[in-house]
Amino acid sequence: MKDFYTENDVIRCAALDAIPFIAHGFFTRNGGVSTLPHTASMNLGYNRGDPDGVVDENFRVLRKKLGIGDALIASAHQAHTKKVVYADGSAEHFDSVDGFVTDRANVALLVKTADCQPILLCDEKARIIGACHAGWRGTVAGIAAETVAAMTKLGADPQNVKAACGPCISSCCFEVGQDFVDTVAYFCDEFLQFITKENGKYRADIKAMNKHILMCAGVPEKNIYVSDECTCCQPDKFFSHRYSKGLRGTMGSVIMMKQ
Repeated sequence: MKDFYTENDVIRCAALDAIPFIAHGFFTRNGGVSTLPHTASMNLGYNRGDPDGVVDENFRVLRKKLGIGDALIASAHQAHTKKVVYADGSAEHFDSVDGFVTDRANVALLVKTADCQPILLCDEKARIIGACHAGWRGTVAGIAAETVAAMTKLGADPQNVKAACGPCISSCCFEVGQDFVDTVAYFCDEFLQFITKENGKYRADIKAMNKHILMCAGVPEKNIYVSDECTCCQPDKFFSHRYSKGLRGTMGSVIMMKQ
């Protein structure tokens, strides 16, 4: 069986599917009700041109497809940070946050992307989950490791954590400039191994960066599942900030423990 598969316009990780109390999914751009050309059709961003009622309906579609009913959905204004918060079910929205953890059932963790990498995590034994939004800035800052550390504080064991790293922009499309390389070198020159140069152009592999970070955080390589799909290569399936030059909708990735 493949590590990831698409069903009903939602991408799922087989390893998380095997955990009976987990509901999860990486949503594509399809299967919703948005009709604007740049947001069609599963836009989950309220600031992308759709009326709020249209986005609300897309969230109802999300709930139905995941079977999470009226569970609280924790989300945030993401700011490409390494800030992780504990979602206890008392609040739905957070500011300047890019990662969530919880040990509560019926609290869904949602991260939004359109080229950045969504990462969903679960320690089945400890019944603790996490989710983070890893753009290149958050990746270099170590958001994935911070999320594992926050799970560990709740009682998770990194050796038991399974990490599903969803679709994002791949190195084939992620051309970067010298300023990017200099910034990466400033924060962590170890990541330079994931930047290649060919014909005078640099390309970065944030998928490999995040896998490396998760392994350094104690997650076994065998427990890390990385989607091979590139959001920029498939504009008919994914919203891509780079492909659309910023005129696009927003996708959501969700994980929740059922009661």
